[in-house]
Amino acid sequence: MIVRDSIYVDGSWIKSNATSTIDVINSTTEEVMATVPAGTAADVEKAVDAAKRAFKTWSKVSVDERSKYCTRIAEGLQARLDEISTIVTQEVGMVKNLSSLIQVGLPINSFSTAASIASSFDFEERSGNSTIVREPIGVVGCITPWNYPLHQIAAKVAYAIAAGCTVVLKPSEVAPLNAFLLAEIVDEVGLPAGVFNLVCGVGPIVGEAIASHPDVDMVSFTGSTRAGSRIAEICGSRIAKATLELGGKSANIILEDADLERAVADGVSKAFLNSGQTCSALTRMLVPRNKITEVEQIAAQTAEKMTVGDPFARNSRLGPLVSKSQWDRVQHYISIGIDEGATLVTGGLGKPDGLDTGFFVKPTIFSNVSSDMTIAQEEIFGPVLVIIPFDTEEEAIAIANDSNYGLAGGVWASTQERALSIARQIRTGQVEINGGAFNPNAPFGGYKKSGIGREFGRFGLDEFLLVKSIQE
Repeated sequence: MIVRDSIYVDGSWIKSNATSTIDVINSTTEEVMATVPAGTAADVEKAVDAAKRAFKTWSKVSVDERSKYCTRIAEGLQARLDEISTIVTQEVGMVKNLSSLIQVGLPINSFSTAASIASSFDFEERSGNSTIVREPIGVVGCITPWNYPLHQIAAKVAYAIAAGCTVVLKPSEVAPLNAFLLAEIVDEVGLPAGVFNLVCGVGPIVGEAIASHPDVDMVSFTGSTRAGSRIAEICGSRIAKATLELGGKSANIILEDADLERAVADGVSKAFLNSGQTCSALTRMLVPRNKITEVEQIAAQTAEKMTVGDPFARNSRLGPLVSKSQWDRVQHYISIGIDEGATLVTGGLGKPDGLDTGFFVKPTIFSNVSSDMTIAQEEIFGPVLVIIPFDTEEEAIAIANDSNYGLAGGVWASTQERALSIARQIRTGQVEINGGAFNPNAPFGGYKKSGIGREFGRFGLDEFLLVKSIQE
């Protein structure tokens, strides 16, 4: 049992003003594994004040020095990789080997890459008789989700501090423990007091206090579209910048001439990554109508080979969902899919055999889904894939774009040229063609209700900068 009774503010662990605690549940055992403070608006006030004072000096620290701190944090994460990945696996449910590679490996990359990009970034340039200066925006409120908790924290914190900003972080109360480990590393490397501050708690209290605080110059949020809309409303009312990375319902178009076996198997794996708890998961598989029977067979075979079980067991491919509420949500959508008349290819309601404890879900595939069905339009956030038939290439593109979301997508074709042509017509922030690998340094973000702004790489750094023109 882990007990965290302090928050990290102004370079020190201090007692929260909280009068209650939040239970952190082990997603596999369903037992309470830790408690953390239910932070308050007063905690946020202290953290913002510390960040505001620290900004005056941190923003003037040389880029090389800021980069060195980011590099040291990356090294600290590397040194505690096994410990952190174990915690994330317990919190979120991702299988341990993937937690090491993704849940900790990607944050290490973010801090290392932020250091490298900042070192070579052009913070000044000339345009006619003007010097164009890029300056850090100020105090940044970082509000992060539970599905890739440390990854999303690093996407914001690494680039913000590399840009010269100071931060107040509110991690998800569902998976907060990894953030405390990051705070320990920040403390160990000697990051100046107030540059990084951690206040845990729930969104309606801590999140609202951060978003509405007059001294928070920017809010960087990742989470649901509903919560993102609220953040945008608060920030808009006081003319503060907000970047939003929200939901997705991404389409994966498999064309007639594609390698069907490879494309479908890859698509199922992409849809079920992290047990489907991935905002950019390719959860809509669009296939030629005359291939649908073959696609169903390949998809079912692929899904049924994905062993569901203890995320620490070597043979497990899929762990549990993060919480009981998330499990209930996914069951609700599976029930809707059945009621709407979609063909249940594999999976379905209830827990897999022999897994009565833990928030486990049967990998589920629906076929003969129409674009107007609920399961084709709403983000489920579990291991549920829908297969939608199409008759023409033009119809496939129209179906792919028939969504409120626009975060990711995929295209499979016999040639890269044909796939690229389709990819250019899909209204999303990123598209992979013929199984192209995720690039953690490419800009990540969405169109439409999938968000505003970009994270990672040069674009991620630029989000935390303001532009000033100095005329001579």
